[in-house]
Amino acid sequence: MILASAALLAATPALAENVSYELNGETLNGYFAAASEPKGLVLIVHDWDGMTDYERQRADMLAEMGFNAFALDMFGDTPAETVEQRQAATGALYGDRDRMRALIDAGVAKAREMAPDGGLVVAGYCFGGAVALEMARSEKTSEAAGYATFHGGLATPEGQGWSSEVPPLLIMHGGADTAIPMSDVATLTGELEEAGATYTIEVYSKAPHAFTVFGSNRYEERADRESWEAFSEFLTERLEG
Repeated sequence: MILASAALLAATPALAENVSYELNGETLNGYFAAASEPKGLVLIVHDWDGMTDYERQRADMLAEMGFNAFALDMFGDTPAETVEQRQAATGALYGDRDRMRALIDAGVAKAREMAPDGGLVVAGYCFGGAVALEMARSEKTSEAAGYATFHGGLATPEGQGWSSEVPPLLIMHGGADTAIPMSDVATLTGELEEAGATYTIEVYSKAPHAFTVFGSNRYEERADRESWEAFSEFLTERLEG
């Protein structure tokens, strides 16, 4: 699959809508894109700037490929307009893993309400990648058929670990990422090997952090294209195989 920004923007799902849902009375705002003949469901976890048009666009792309897609909301009413607000929003969740997992659970529940049939893959971008791995380490790990991260956080929190029972992981990382260094990739590799987990790690040369974000000064077309191709193959394997 060869991707270009113009083609991505032209993707049109069979049905797309903003969706509100709740966690303990708190309103959350997600986005659901339906495929005409769905082959499974993909849960998208957003970056540190919250649930934006970027996640909607990725969801539309997935629906066009034949997968239902639900972009969940990890922030609710928490502002994420400035760098300081984004640091505060993500820092609060990194410091409260119970709330992080509750927000994941709420997103999965709403996604399943919208698309009850078929397998599930959880994918996250940057901060969202760390969230996807949080679910993968949790007691809910078997609810998904696989987990994928794009330039995501890779560190395992103190007190947590990996199990051989975790579904397959696909980690896509930029070789020029200074926010999440290659030492984190090496540490995660060692942890997954020790656990006997099944995983694939792809590293893209010259790709900085956030290399998939269209229109940004960090966008790296080759890494975006090749990571999306790898993700597409992963979805075929985990949801269609």
